[in-house]
Amino acid sequence: MKMNEGVEWAMHSCVNLSWLPGEAVTAKRLAAFYDLPTAYLNKQLQALTRAGILSSVSGPKGGFQLARDPRNITLLDIVVAIDGPDDAFRCTQILKAGPGADPHVDYRKTCVVSQAMRAAELTYRRELAGTTIADIAGRVEKQFPATPDSTRARFANLKS
Repeated sequence: MKMNEGVEWAMHSCVNLSWLPGEAVTAKRLAAFYDLPTAYLNKQLQALTRAGILSSVSGPKGGFQLARDPRNITLLDIVVAIDGPDDAFRCTQILKAGPGADPHVDYRKTCVVSQAMRAAELTYRRELAGTTIADIAGRVEKQFPATPDSTRARFANLKS
């Protein structure tokens, strides 16, 4: 499975925004933090806004900020906002074209390959749903205690 690179960008942006509560940060500044293309990152930020993960503030002090507490934003929320809700594996029921196929059977439910892939998908989604932006930020802070302060300082020095 290959995720859109925008998922990674969106997750890092949300972690950074969690260290800037109440501050709206422009797409340009968020992109400059990691030297990303502003227009492409902005598309990801707009998707997060449509999903209710970010809010967009207009005006001279405008930009993006978290719309919810980081404890209430899961990694799955971000993946779904960027990549959509569809499962990574989609059973096309190729067994219907195989020898001894029964046209009345829903092979998405009876196929062992489909069952295994669905189980893996559920495990993957459960793990993402059980991890929040606050969890990630907390793990970063534990491993690299200076990161929140250095992130705030770097954003303070980035041009709008």
